[in-house]
Amino acid sequence: MHRTWLGAVVAALLLLGNGAASAHAFLDRAEPRVGSIVAVAPREVALSFTENLEPTFSTIEVTDSAGRRVDGGKPSIAGNKMRVPLQDLPAGTYQVKWHVLSVDTHVSEGSFSFQVRP
Repeated sequence: MHRTWLGAVVAALLLLGNGAASAHAFLDRAEPRVGSIVAVAPREVALSFTENLEPTFSTIEVTDSAGRRVDGGKPSIAGNKMRVPLQDLPAGTYQVKWHVLSVDTHVSEGSFSFQVRP
């Protein structure tokens, strides 16, 4: 009976350890929100991830419907948050693309759009 209990504890610890080792930085929150339509053009895009980011290898790009960049370039990154300033945006649809490396060396990337109402 003691061996069975010990085996169950060891198995649980291995499963917990394995889950932590395979973590990735997934998008948790975005401002403006994913797929949103906003009445006032945002001054920045702010993304929060589920893991802390490695600033040197994490990027964000915001483009207009013609593919022109409308962001301020290099993002600021602190912990799990990434921010990039935006130019004055006219009404239209904008695409946000990110590529991040979490501090545990896993890569994640994705994109979403938002609209500024006329």
